[in-house]
Amino acid sequence: MFFRVMESSRLPDLVRGFAQDHEVIGPVAKDDRFVFATIDDPAELRLDYDTTLLPPKKLFFPAEDQLMRFRVADNEVLDDEVFAAPRVLFGVHPCDINALLLMDNIFLKDYVDPYYKARRDATLIVGISCVPSEECFCNAWGTDEAHWGFDIFLTDLGDRYFISVRSVKGAELLDDFVETREITDADTADFQRVTAERKEMFAEDLDTSQLPLLLDAKFDSPVWDALGERCLSCGACSMVCPTCYCFDVRDDLAPDQKTGTRSRLWDSCQFSEFSAVAHGQNFRDSRASRVKYRYYHKQWGYLSKFERVLCVGCGRCARACAANITPREVVSALAKGGFE
Repeated sequence: MFFRVMESSRLPDLVRGFAQDHEVIGPVAKDDRFVFATIDDPAELRLDYDTTLLPPKKLFFPAEDQLMRFRVADNEVLDDEVFAAPRVLFGVHPCDINALLLMDNIFLKDYVDPYYKARRDATLIVGISCVPSEECFCNAWGTDEAHWGFDIFLTDLGDRYFISVRSVKGAELLDDFVETREITDADTADFQRVTAERKEMFAEDLDTSQLPLLLDAKFDSPVWDALGERCLSCGACSMVCPTCYCFDVRDDLAPDQKTGTRSRLWDSCQFSEFSAVAHGQNFRDSRASRVKYRYYHKQWGYLSKFERVLCVGCGRCARACAANITPREVVSALAKGGFE
């Protein structure tokens, strides 16, 4: 990895350069919130955003993804090719970069998912430093910084960007489209100052150091029943989460009944039918059991296999939950033995 500095006024040139051979996707305003969308004009890019409604995982693992077409008569697969056009995902926050690395463990490790891999390989990641919001607790997991998982990372120093370059492709594109210069001691000092100031902006620290042990001890805690009373089982927390990866598979027949498509769609462990099996049995028929399972999977199950928790502290679930259930509140209640 090496470092450069770019004047802020050169940012539109960089975006236009990328757009010559890539689709450029970045945060844009949608009413009073933000979404990742195709950038047609650099002026649309909003790098001052707090967080997006949906995480960038939707670009690699879409909410509805057609896997193949098939012929009914002989079950012959007609079309299962994976095509992914080259693109640049611009302005990704550190928490979302870390979330994609966690998703890589699922889709690129034991079984390589060709659909996810094709999109991942076709995408360059340009990260951007952020200003923490009230819901953020990424500092609790160490995901407020990204040290890998990107090609280029921009830290806003006001009148210029401190650029960290991680890949050869990122370096080539940077050199092709924009003028940069070597870093100076003053640049390094400003980078360190901005980084320290951002860390001080976080809300009260969430102590997660003993969370696995706490979950071991609190499996039968009445906290889960209290949460079950509040949870609506709407699945909103899963839909906006950058690391939830559960999906269902659906076959749809064409009107002529001769061909069909197979698709996968986002699913949620909070749905009442998620754990339903034959003969009307349901392994998690209560809302309390489903809420508990989600937290144990995120903070304990994934940790036991990959040595990382399946949460990056982006705060999207806290914003989306109509019942106001937040990870910060749950961890605090478990530690205190109940809600205040």
